[in-house]
Amino acid sequence: MRAVNVHAVAVLLGEKGLLLRGRSGAGKSALALALLERFRLKGDFAALVADDRVLVEACAGRLIARPHPALAGMIEARGLGILNLRYERACRLHAIVDVSAPGETPPRLPQEGEKSAEVAGVTLPRVVAAGCDDVSVARITLFLQGITTN
Repeated sequence: MRAVNVHAVAVLLGEKGLLLRGRSGAGKSALALALLERFRLKGDFAALVADDRVLVEACAGRLIARPHPALAGMIEARGLGILNLRYERACRLHAIVDVSAPGETPPRLPQEGEKSAEVAGVTLPRVVAAGCDDVSVARITLFLQGITTN
């Protein structure tokens, strides 16, 4: 299958790849930076894979994320500009986070159909986060703990 270009951010947190999706300005990059910092402070591995344009490809029932070559290692930090970070050239995605736009509230008790999402024909566990704050970072961290890497 051919790679799909997704407007998102991909990070590798420990052994788990995470795809952060959302509208422009929703806070995907800020949330990614906060997650990277949280995992590193705990002594866990954390790396950027891609910001803004993520190339996602289905391979043997798994999703592989790679950075767009023109943006590899770069991430936008509002108020700071474009940062250059060490990055991973690829990762397997294990979950999706949909970042809600400012003013939108994630569902309190998501319905069963809202707990997963499909990308490139592969379904992954999904959670909705309300932007970039400590509660969202904690919620995503707990969400990831419940996902296996098989």
